[in-house]
Amino acid sequence: MTISSYVITSDFISACTVPLQAPFLCSRQPALIQIQFADDMQEFTKFPTKTGRRSLSRSISQSSTDSYSSAASYTDSSDDEVSPRDKQQTNSKGSSNFCVKNIKQAEFGRREIEIAEQDMSALISLRKRAQGEKPLAGAKIVGCTHITAQTAVLIETLCALGAQCRWSACNIYSTQNEVAAALAEAGVAVFAWKGESEDDFWWCIDRCVNMDGWQANMILDDGGDLTHWVYKKYPNVFKKIRGIVEESVTGVHRLYQLSKAGKLCVPAMNVNDSVTKQKFDNLYCCRESILDGLKRTTDVMFGGKQVVVCGYGEVGKGCCAALKALGAIVYITEIDPICALQACMDGFRVVKLSEVIRQVDVVITCTGNKNVVTREHLDRMKNSCIVCNMGHSNTEIDVTSLRTPELTWERVRSQVDHVIWPDGKRVVLLAEGRLLNLSCSTVPTFVLSITATTQALALIELYNAPEGRYKQDVYLLPKKMDEYVASLHLPSFDAHLTELTDDQAKYLGLNKNGPFKPNYYRY
Repeated sequence: MTISSYVITSDFISACTVPLQAPFLCSRQPALIQIQFADDMQEFTKFPTKTGRRSLSRSISQSSTDSYSSAASYTDSSDDEVSPRDKQQTNSKGSSNFCVKNIKQAEFGRREIEIAEQDMSALISLRKRAQGEKPLAGAKIVGCTHITAQTAVLIETLCALGAQCRWSACNIYSTQNEVAAALAEAGVAVFAWKGESEDDFWWCIDRCVNMDGWQANMILDDGGDLTHWVYKKYPNVFKKIRGIVEESVTGVHRLYQLSKAGKLCVPAMNVNDSVTKQKFDNLYCCRESILDGLKRTTDVMFGGKQVVVCGYGEVGKGCCAALKALGAIVYITEIDPICALQACMDGFRVVKLSEVIRQVDVVITCTGNKNVVTREHLDRMKNSCIVCNMGHSNTEIDVTSLRTPELTWERVRSQVDHVIWPDGKRVVLLAEGRLLNLSCSTVPTFVLSITATTQALALIELYNAPEGRYKQDVYLLPKKMDEYVASLHLPSFDAHLTELTDDQAKYLGLNKNGPFKPNYYRY
């Protein structure tokens, strides 16, 4: 490789428009700074050629497997052209009751699960306490969640408590292939891989539900896709379900719609609005993972950047706190006057998206709504604006409107696309508008332990509840269980609770052992 040398003298620096008052310039002798550049570095400054741009005719989901997972996955890209549905794979026990990217990655996945277990001590504690009782003996749980090392700890805990599990992914990009392989090796019927097509997504869900000699009696869902698939395609199975546990805003909204229409014929637990999900996973998890996802995909520096966050719920609050801490100028859009007032009191400007869309550097959606960022907004964005979503569904950014002949899509790296307008302007779209943190990075294990423990307790509660306790409606987790989940995680911080005296408990009208807050209390 040829190396070119450049010599910069103090005379050259002083000739610049803005003089630099650096200490070494005080010397009368020219300061020599030798900088070396590789000749081929100029390649980085070239504009992409047409041959380097991805054709619109190529499936976006197919191209998602073009490179290694941005979430440090041990994905083997050598056989990406072969769909897992077309492979014949068996685990070491001879079972083929699964469909994953590569069963040979199981050893790597097992190591990741073991690492996750170290920071999920509360869930492991629950596993040990209830393992002898087997409170889920006879439970046949069909699940549809993100398949990560943390979820694997939950799945194996449910199995240890007596359940049989079949699992698919709720997001086509969030599956850690090696973790799915480890679950398949352990005997869990898992159907998921990173980079599924839409057809693959529904095929995997159907394979989990439709199996001769096995009928689900419990559902653990994240987003509501599994619940609606069973409801629409297998109504007889749906009627025999003993309980549904749902953990996302989107899925809960769909459950309430079913309930309002009188079509929810089984009891359901709204885990998303339990205190231990909403106030921890939604807030603290997103506060850390928003930066992780953006840094891994774009290497963006946040100091001084103008960012608009759509939605100031718990997810929005977490995102804004992290961005503000790094020096970003943050704007908020809101429909709710209470959330808007909170944003104002926290020091953020509340605006309409149309007012700032031309000037912002980053747009983040976290509303759970649809068409929050429209084609009109996208057309007006500045060059190199980053657009991403922290809500569960892929409906918040109108990505469909970008798949038109006049726009060119260019895959830059895994989960990063440049959408290029005819005049050369480009918008950086992350994960095709799907959930940023789990599609493009990882999430904090400890906070997921809180959510996973809540999910496990909700399943145990619904499965073992006496007939009549829960009707065909949507319920919140009993507050006593919320407090129990929190108490399981306090030892990790060496935290010691103060105990009420009998006199204090009588004064407050409380049981000394809780619950300590009424159901209407807002944490």
